[in-house]
Amino acid sequence: MNKTDVAKKKDITKKWYVVDATDKVLGRLASDTAMVLMGKNKPIWTPNVDTGDFVIIINADKIRVTGRKLTDKIYYKHTGYIGGLKEETLLSMKNRKPEFVITHAVKGMLPKTKLGRQMLKKLNVYKGDKHPHQAQSPEPLELGV
Repeated sequence: MNKTDVAKKKDITKKWYVVDATDKVLGRLASDTAMVLMGKNKPIWTPNVDTGDFVIIINADKIRVTGRKLTDKIYYKHTGYIGGLKEETLLSMKNRKPEFVITHAVKGMLPKTKLGRQMLKKLNVYKGDKHPHQAQSPEPLELGV
């Protein structure tokens, strides 16, 4: 009789990966990153256990988007005051906070639960090509190949 293996916290080994976002399309980068954060690229994936790995994304300011998204895609936020709805295009957000653009895209592809918020904490996004995680000896990861 075959039994299904269920992953437990003690069985999981988390690895660190570094991804270079230079000339990568935003949506494809985000979906592939979300899969690694959730652990769906591993054979021991279990829906109720965080089996994913840590991901470091560098060169966040060099991502690409297709079509007219640079001018047409709008990020909204509300200040909490009456009439306080603020909007900002992808172009200005990419120039001001490129880390937010990738984090926001990945967050939308993760589960909307406590487990999803825990998975998002394993994502580290940096504007340039330097990151402070050399001690974890991250491995390069090619996404979307």
